[in-house]
Amino acid sequence: MKSEGTSLTSKDKQNREYILNANMWSVVFRICFPLALFQSLSQIFKILDSQMAAHISSEAVSAVAYLSQLNMAINAVGGGLAVGASLKISETYGAGDYQKVKRQVSTLYMICGVLGAIILLVFVPFAEQFLRMAKTPDEFIMVGKQYFIIEIFSLVIMFFNNVYIAIERARGNSRRILNLNVLIIVVKLSLTAWFVYGLQGDVTSIAIATLLSQLALFAIAIKNMGGKEGIFGFSKKAISVNRDVASPMIIISLPVIVEKFSFAIGKVIVNSMSTGYGALTVGALGISNNIGGLTTNPQNGFQEGGAAIISQNLGAKKYDRAFDAFIKILVCNIIIGAAGYVLTMTNLHVISVGFAKNDATFQGLIEQIYRYEAMGAVALGVHASVMALLYGYGLMKYTFFVNFMRVFAFRVPVLWFLQNYTNVGSDSVGIVMMISNIGVGVLSSFIAFIELRKIRKIHKIQNESEEVRVDYN
Repeated sequence: MKSEGTSLTSKDKQNREYILNANMWSVVFRICFPLALFQSLSQIFKILDSQMAAHISSEAVSAVAYLSQLNMAINAVGGGLAVGASLKISETYGAGDYQKVKRQVSTLYMICGVLGAIILLVFVPFAEQFLRMAKTPDEFIMVGKQYFIIEIFSLVIMFFNNVYIAIERARGNSRRILNLNVLIIVVKLSLTAWFVYGLQGDVTSIAIATLLSQLALFAIAIKNMGGKEGIFGFSKKAISVNRDVASPMIIISLPVIVEKFSFAIGKVIVNSMSTGYGALTVGALGISNNIGGLTTNPQNGFQEGGAAIISQNLGAKKYDRAFDAFIKILVCNIIIGAAGYVLTMTNLHVISVGFAKNDATFQGLIEQIYRYEAMGAVALGVHASVMALLYGYGLMKYTFFVNFMRVFAFRVPVLWFLQNYTNVGSDSVGIVMMISNIGVGVLSSFIAFIELRKIRKIHKIQNESEEVRVDYN
């Protein structure tokens, strides 16, 4: 007799069988395409959001772009936990241990609650001190302090929402993820438009719109995870902090958290270093990153979906299928990178106009920086695919190393050199983005070449004898 709440729904059974046995091209498109589409829509929403901020002033859009990087650093905690722990859930799900999946899901939500409380206690009372410590320009603090505080509350809600989305991804519900996020994007954009254009609000109103939209998704998550979703429903009784459940999720998540935090902090450092060229250059860099996200975000969608496919097939000991998933994800991401480069470059002038609000200088800075950044579009597709492989196999030490090098070898030192030993001016920030994006693609390829040879050998042994046990780490 099965324990209460540890049985699979018929839809979950179908999804699991599909991921483990169907044609891999079909699996990759069914799981990854909705995630890529969602990521694309999310980036379009960010761009529209920034354009609404530009309606307020150039300083407002620059402040939002700058503070968003600080928010990303804080969100790295929840995002890293969601990514790492969901991979363990996918692996356990693929292995068929449904009772353990129930304990993992419930425990993960409990951990999010603890982390969220800590974030609120640390950052809300000391918001201005934190912004000054991060060398935020005074004009940005004046415009965006309240924006930042409200965004902290949004980030805590996002901790839970990220975990919910990660769990839905692990069970193969990509279409549900897409539908939910399209709904939230519509709510967010509608509220922002009303606040900015209708009520003539400031940047704080943009943060309020974000908080309300995240609360809407949180309410849906509570409804869906309230116990009616079988093994994926939350249960207080299933919470377990023992070494068998909580520890593996935390251990695999820590390198991801550090990796994401380091990457985000690295971007904050670059922004701080770029203030020497003026606040508008910092804002233009943030806008350039947003335009680049039109290409990199769908690549990240294939990365997230691919990692879940790989880890689930590894849990079921379908090693050849896990490797096959990586190859197909790599092909897709290279195509996305090439197409993204062509489309954004041919339409760059039209895109940049929406951010500049008749400010020709600001528009020129945006275009100038993005022309450099766009050159790494294909390389970042390779990087995203290799990250899917490394995440899927639990090789977190390599994901941390690659992303650490991306910022603290290819980005910060290069910008320091350009600022101190050349006269290229504000072009420096664009050149740095180009070098770091291409460099991380090359480094990822090198690591993938080395690790794939090891993985293929391990798979050959394991396919010959299921009694052999190898630790990928």
